[in-house]
Amino acid sequence: MTTTQIDMLRHGEPVGGRRYRGQTDDPLSEKGWRQMRAATAGERPWTAIVSSPMARCRAFAEELAGQTGLPLRFDDRLKEVGFGTWEGKTADEIKAVDPDAVFNFKLDPVTFRPEGAEGLADFYARVAAAWEAILADHAGGHVLVVGHAGVIRMAICRALGLAPEHAYRLQIGSAALARLRVEQRGGQRHAALLYVTPGQ
Repeated sequence: MTTTQIDMLRHGEPVGGRRYRGQTDDPLSEKGWRQMRAATAGERPWTAIVSSPMARCRAFAEELAGQTGLPLRFDDRLKEVGFGTWEGKTADEIKAVDPDAVFNFKLDPVTFRPEGAEGLADFYARVAAAWEAILADHAGGHVLVVGHAGVIRMAICRALGLAPEHAYRLQIGSAALARLRVEQRGGQRHAALLYVTPGQ
C-alpha cells in the first residue's frame, strides 16, 4: 500500500484586501506574506512543492523552495476560478447591486454563477486533473500545494467523492492549510481529510 500526504495551503491576503479576485493577478500584501510565513513556520515535512502560477501563490512558493531546497513546479490547472463580472469586487459591492447574489451563489454555484464566470464543471475538471497528476508524480511523498480557496475546495471534493456543487460549505481562510492522506492499494483508493486550519 502507498500512502501519500498532500497539504494544501491557501495564499495569504493580497494587495487590495478581501474580494472575489479570481484570475486577477494581484500580489501578496505585507500582511499576506506574514500570514503565509506564520503558517509554514513550524515543521516542514514536505518532499516537494507544487503551486499555482499566480503571483499571490508563486512568490511565496519560490521563497519557500529557496529556503528548503525542495523541488518546485507550477501547474496552470491550479489557478483560481474565473469569477466573470465579480472579478475584483468585494462581497459588499456585489450585494449593493443584488443583496441575495452571494448567498444564492453559495447555495447553488451552478444556477447562480456570476455572468462570464468559468463553469463549475470545467473548474472542477481541471483541478481534479491536477490532483491526479500530483498523486501520480509524488506517490508515497508529502507534497505542499500552494493555491487558492476555490482550488482547495475542488481538490477536497475530488479526494472525498463530494459533489462540487457543495464546495462552498467548506470555509478556507487566508493562509489556511488542509491536510489530506491518500492510501492506495492496487486500483483501490481511500482518502481522508485530516484537518483544515482556521487560517486568518
